[in-house]
This record gives sequence, C-alpha cells and structure tokens, in this order.
Amino acid sequence: MKKNPFIVWFKDIKISNVPIVGGKNASLGEMFSKLVKKGINVPNGFAITADAYHYFLEQAGIQDRIKIILRDLNIKDIDNLYYRGHKVRELILNSDLPKNLEKEIIKAYKKLSRNYGAKLTDVAVRSSATAEDLADASFAGQQETFLNIKGEQKLLASCKECFASLFTNRAIVYRQTKKFDHFKVGLSIGVQKMVRSDLSSSGVMFSIDTETGFKNSVLINSIYGLGENIVQGKVTPDEFYVFKPTLKKGFPAILSKSMGNKNIKMVYTSNPNSPVKDIQVSESDRKKFSITDLEILNLARWAVQIEKHYKKPMDIEWAKDGKTNRLYVVQARPETVQSQKDTNMLEEFKLLENKKPIAVGASVGSKIGTGKTNIILNTSEIKKFKKGQILVTKMTDPDWVPIMKMASAIVADNGGRTCHAAIVSRELGIPCVVGAGDATKILKSGQPITVSCAQGEKGYIYNGILKFKIVRHNLAKMKKPKTKIMLNLGNPETAFARSFIPNDGVGLAREEFIINSYIKIHPLALINYDKLKKDKEFSASEIKQIEQITAGYKNKKQFFINKLSEGISIIAAAFHPKDVIVRLSDFKSNEYFNLIGGRLFEPEEENPMIGWRGASRYYSKDYKPAFELECQAIKRVRNLIGLKNIKVMIPFCRTVEEAKKVIGIMKKNGLKQKKNDFEIYMMCELPSNVILLEEFAKLFDGFSIGSNDLTQLTLGVDRDSQIVSHIYDERNAAVKTAIKTAIEKAKKAKRKIGICGQAPSDFLDFADFLVKCGIDSLSLNTDSVIKTTCEILKLEKKIKR
Repeated sequence: MKKNPFIVWFKDIKISNVPIVGGKNASLGEMFSKLVKKGINVPNGFAITADAYHYFLEQAGIQDRIKIILRDLNIKDIDNLYYRGHKVRELILNSDLPKNLEKEIIKAYKKLSRNYGAKLTDVAVRSSATAEDLADASFAGQQETFLNIKGEQKLLASCKECFASLFTNRAIVYRQTKKFDHFKVGLSIGVQKMVRSDLSSSGVMFSIDTETGFKNSVLINSIYGLGENIVQGKVTPDEFYVFKPTLKKGFPAILSKSMGNKNIKMVYTSNPNSPVKDIQVSESDRKKFSITDLEILNLARWAVQIEKHYKKPMDIEWAKDGKTNRLYVVQARPETVQSQKDTNMLEEFKLLENKKPIAVGASVGSKIGTGKTNIILNTSEIKKFKKGQILVTKMTDPDWVPIMKMASAIVADNGGRTCHAAIVSRELGIPCVVGAGDATKILKSGQPITVSCAQGEKGYIYNGILKFKIVRHNLAKMKKPKTKIMLNLGNPETAFARSFIPNDGVGLAREEFIINSYIKIHPLALINYDKLKKDKEFSASEIKQIEQITAGYKNKKQFFINKLSEGISIIAAAFHPKDVIVRLSDFKSNEYFNLIGGRLFEPEEENPMIGWRGASRYYSKDYKPAFELECQAIKRVRNLIGLKNIKVMIPFCRTVEEAKKVIGIMKKNGLKQKKNDFEIYMMCELPSNVILLEEFAKLFDGFSIGSNDLTQLTLGVDRDSQIVSHIYDERNAAVKTAIKTAIEKAKKAKRKIGICGQAPSDFLDFADFLVKCGIDSLSLNTDSVIKTTCEILKLEKKIKR
C-alpha cells in the first residue's frame, strides 16, 4: 500500500489497516483477501481512506471551526449536544470536496462498475471510523450508511454525508464515553457493490449467543428485503440457532427455527432522491421462513469459518442476491458484549413477587429494571426524557443513544434480538424488551412498571414496582464434589444461561414444558387433524388456533416432531457433551385434556395421579401413535442434529412387562438400546420399582429416583390433596428406607442411580442422607445448586476423614 493513499481496493486491505480504513473496511478487506478463496462470498469494493477525510478537512479549512463549535460541548445537556452536532454537520455538508479527491473516487467507481459489467453499478456507501469495531468498543450505527447509490454525483454526495456523520449526536456521545479524541478519530468510507437482497433476503448472525454468551451456537436473524429493517427494528425477523460442534462434524445441526412477522420489506425505488422504500410483504410469504435450511447451514458454516479466522466471536451481516440466488457476507466485526464477560462471575436477577404481565416480548440480557415510563414516539420528544425513566417507544435508531444511556430499562413495540435497541441495550447493560406488540398503547407515561429479562427468552412487563434480588457467585472458587451434581430443567429458553452453573449435565429434562408452551396441541389432534376437521369434530376456534400455531406446516405430525425435537435439542446442546436425561412425557389425563383438542381423546378419571400416565400410555392402542411421534423427535435429535449425549427415561413404569413393551416400541421406531451409545433409564418412583429393581436392572441402563411419587405411593398420600398434605414428607423413615434399598440394589446390579425429585433441592439434610447412601448423582433445581454443592463438599470431606 502506497503512503497516504486516498483509495485502497479491498484486495489490498488487511485487518491491521484500521488506522487507514477504519474497522469496518479493514474487516471487509481482510475477508475479501483471505476468505473469498475459502468459499465465503464477499462483494468487491474499495475504501476511501481516513487520509482522504483529513485532507478534505484541511483543504476546506474547517477543522479549527469544528473545534470552536465543540469547545463548550456537554453531552449530558441534550439541547447543547443537538445544537453543536447539527452545526458541525452543516459545516461539513456546505464545504466542497477537493477536485483531485473527487476524480480519484469517480475513477475507482468506474473501475468497480466495469468489473460488474455495468456503466454505473449500484453500490452501498458505508462509514468506517478508525475507532469503531474494536474488541471492546462498538456502538451500533454510529455513522451513516447509504444503499442503492448509483451515479457519480450521487456517490460524491453520499461520501460527504458519510464524512458529516462522524459528528452525528450518537457518534459524539460514543467518543466522549469511550474517551476518544474527536480529532484523532478519522473516517473512511467503504464503497461496495450492492447485493440485490431487495429481491430476496438479508440479515445478521452472531457466532455466539447474544443473550447468554453461550459460545457453541450460531444465532441467525433473517428478513425479506434489505437488512436495514432488522437494525432499525421495524421488523421482527425469523430466528435460527445452529449448534457449532456437530455442524463441524457434518450434521445439519439446526437447533431451532422461530418465525418472525416480517410484515414489511425494504426495496429499491427508481426515485434518485429516495433510493429505497418499505413495502408490505404478502400474507403467504410472512408465513414462510425467509431462507431455506440449506442456506441457514451455509451461513452458519461461514460464521464458524469467520470466527476461526479472527479467533474471536463475531457479529456478521449477510445478504442474499435475488438475481443470482447467492449468499454474501457484507460486514463482520468482533462481538463486543458477551465475549468480554467474566464467565467465572454468575449474576442472577430473581423476581420475588408473582404477577400477571401486561405486555410480553423478546428479552435482551438477563436483568430486571424498574421505574416510571416515558413514552417517546419520535426524536422531537427526546428532550423530555429524564435519567432513570423507562423508555417506551416503537423502535430506536442511533439518534436515540443519548437517552438510552439514561434509561433504567427499554421497551420497544417492534424489533428482534439484533435490532438497534437490542444491540445498544446489551452493550449498555440495560434490560430491554423488543417486539412487545402494542406496549406504547398499553402503557401510559408516568406509569410505574417492572421490566424483567430474567425469565428466559421472553421479556415481561409488569404493572408496578416489583421486588427483586441480585445474587452473585464467584464460580472460580468452587470445587467439584465426587457426587455428580446435575440439573432439573424443562424450559429450553433458560438452558444456555443455566449451562454456566457448575454442573455434570441434566438429570431431568422434562418434555411437558415444551409440549405445553411450544406445541400446545394434543398429539392425537395433530395426527387426526384432517379427518377430525372434515368430520366437524373440532370447534371453529380450535381449527383457528391449530392453523395459527402450525403455520408453515402442511404435515401436522411433523410440526409436533420438529417442535419437540427443537426444545430437546436446545437443552442437549447447552450441556453437550455432558449427559442430558430426557424424561418421556408424563402428563396425566387431566393435563392432556387441557391441550387444544385434548377433550376428544382424554378420559375423565377419578384420580389421574395414579391413572393413565407414563408407560401405560405408550403401548396403549389409544395413545401409541402419539408416543411414536415422541420417539421420532428423540431420533431426530440424536441422528439428524448429532446430539448423542441424549438418554431417555421412562416414567411411571409399573411392571417389568410394561418396560419390555415400551422398549420394544422404541426399538421399532429406530431407538435401539446400546446402538450409538443410546441408553434407556427408568424413573424409580413406585414401590414396585424398588421391590423388583433387580429385574428392572436387566432391562435398563440406569435409574433416577422420583422422590415425589415414591413418597406419595409409599405413604398412600395423594400429593394433590390439601387435607392429607401434612403427612406427605420425603424424609419419612419408610420413604428413606425405600430409597436406601433402591440405591443398594442398583449398586449391586452395577447400574447408575441418581435422584431427580424435589427433596434434595429443598432439604440439605436429605441431600446429606443421599450422599451417605452412596448415590451417584443429585439432580437439583437450578436455584439450589450452589448451596447444595457447598453442603455436599463439606459432607464428603467429613466422610473422607
């Protein structure tokens, strides 16, 4: 590279050239020169250097005047900030570019156009500041980007707009916050061939989970049209998670797919003064995913390659060209939030009160914020915002950063996890709920509310100031006990976050939460949907619900298989390669009845607690087809996604004959015991299980004691009955004798045995008893892991003595 050039082509740029071409262009050049030959498509282009920017200021004689304007800058005073920012931008826009610089820009533009076989090609013009996209310093959209720019004069005008955007209000605040000198930061401009994603799709992806810092996943967001609508939060995108470890082994490892509303898309216009516009997306396209499974996997592989090249988690923008159907990477920068966190410090926010939420969206971060709302619908109202208030708006853009920094929480009607509001909130460490629907209409300015992002993927807004606490743990100081500490988990939304708690895997992964929250429909209603619809067995409201929930699935059975396997996959991936023991469905008939369509298939039982549940359902001719869907879901997780750390567990298995029947059905459905290390466990939760454990041990690879049902059935107490609840006690001598006997028999048969009931989570003395009995593992509720682990370490130390 020659000294102080004004133009540098991407092929000649390396990542070390940040001082010359800024972070964005340095990364584009690095990828173009190093990764294109490895199969990653990057559109060609050139950088107008920071030297060109400084030359422009010098030739126009405006640098000293800018210094005078900014001399009394006060970013805490919104009026002061806005006035001075506007004056600087106005000064730059009213100054002429030097003629020799204009000629070089036009010459490079013509060459790029010829490379793409056009007289005047369409380009994206992007700002690239020399202090942006560093590993620990990145705010979204500090400077401007201009899309679908065509023609010499339009390009020159866009370049001046980019130079002026170094002094947008948010860029000024950013530099002051990060303690960068305004005049030591330069601005480069990237001129890059446009990808015609206006005719197809585009989006962003991260090689790390943006909310938890889980490093083994790729998160991909996708919309129709140009990608600006994701960043601006105008559209809730489709969202996909891919598991990196099994993807690298060749598995099509898509963990989950969530469909966004995608109601509008940004496209080209023929108007030179307004080169892009938003149009409505058809109803049929909204109900489809905006990219195919093959494209999801291709993008995920690129994310893995880019991360490997840069040796750090990355934030990547991509686009699909609707003319060529080719995917491209158009930007890549270091991820600057989760990758910087100290994973040895575990911070948990916990609500201490239960209340029905008044609005729900997608959570950003894992904190809780409280305060009075201030509904701001456009930038003209920004000056009304006060420090400590909760910002409620439709969406944000970079001009909102000064007040976002002052907010105790943010709620936005629109947007997904990679929109501007989400990105900036994450960096600022502020709880934020995006895609909250009509929050701006539901809430009133001045209303006290609580914004909780501490309950998984969904963010909840509650009326009033609710009590909460913050618990901090230093995991670096924790030792590991000999007794395995596993987790009880049912909600996939919390799995990535819970994986950071010290653990030996998941001892109880419940299917019921996934079926209740993601599927919501009785499996037999899905299997028989077409017939029942034709015979008018369903009500109109049931048909409407089923059609809405299963949108995009013609095959309703496949919907059940996919959604159940997605939930299980997320949990299995979070703890991979540790064991994850999935308990097959253990709804009782009254609980199945409450699923959509359940009324058509479920009996009314006097005591469902000891009725048609667990193993007895699986081989019954009335339920077997539904159980076979469960088997297909487990098979999909293990064989398609490659998560071989999954084991399954049969609940409420009353007899040895029942066990043989269920194992036989699983084998017919491709789940053969021992094949590819596939193991089948049994819940030891009935007196018959303890009495005949030697016989059950001939069929099963391990056991997990279900102390809840074992207590109920040993003491003859209905655990749903309030009248006899005082008798129910896991620490009763009869129950403890049964548990001790089960452990001894399992040890003798050389089978693993753990416990997944509530008792060791609630009673430390009960955990002590289990360790003294020699139990292999305790599976605990996540909120009791730390205290129980500490207790077990003390006990093991005493036993050793």
